[in-house]
Amino acid sequence: MNLEAKVLVVSDGVAAGEREDSSGRSLREWLISANFVVSDARVIPDGADGVAEALRELCENFAGLVVTTGGTGFGPRDLTPEGTLAVLDRLAPGIAEATRAISPRGRLSRAVAGTVGRALVVNLPGSPGGAVECLEAVLDVVPHALALLAGESTSH
Repeated sequence: MNLEAKVLVVSDGVAAGEREDSSGRSLREWLISANFVVSDARVIPDGADGVAEALRELCENFAGLVVTTGGTGFGPRDLTPEGTLAVLDRLAPGIAEATRAISPRGRLSRAVAGTVGRALVVNLPGSPGGAVECLEAVLDVVPHALALLAGESTSH
């Protein structure tokens, strides 16, 4: 099975060119090292509507993993989960819970995960280390989830 991924960076600072995109870069590098083909990477400002619109575009006719980085905390513009929830077909709470369980700061995460068509969407924190650490925590189940979404026969 070919593993394909897309990365969505949600950050006012990065979108405005005021900050470097270190989280998106770290995720892309890590995904490639984990044998994913990263076919798209985008940067958008914070906000629920922008996240929802970008996720609709990224997930359209796509069978693979879509990760977001940023906007999952308590800041007034941290609305990535709200934008994600607006487009999800089904929730995958176990994936979001697993990302929260890896560190004490995870308890502050409002991240969600779920499916849009045949795509698996996972919200990750905005810090480079936190984003990669959270993705590492769930990567073991991602290929199986993608196979199920693709309708492939899997062993139980």
